Amino acid sequence: MKGDRVEVVVDVGGGGTKTYDIVASRAGRRVEISNARGTIEVSEVTRTGVAVRSGRFMAARVVAVIEHPAEDERADRPKRPGNQPSLL
Repeated sequence: MKGDRVEVVVDVGGGGTKTYDIVASRAGRRVEISNARGTIEVSEVTRTGVAVRSGRFMAARVVAVIEHPAEDERADRPKRPGNQPSLL
């Protein structure tokens, strides 16, 4: 969903860290995280499951993976009770 964002904080040695952001930049895309064989992969994926861009990080160097899900637009709308018809 547009607005999905993942921050990956990586140890670069010497007591320093570097932060990488992967963002779902278009409507219908989402950000997925996978962890396999000592590697963390963060990918921006289309509706059909095709990875548009991705980042791979050594799991031993990753300090944090912070997910920021997109805010649901429907949550801002006032909800009407399901058992009452509309007055309009």
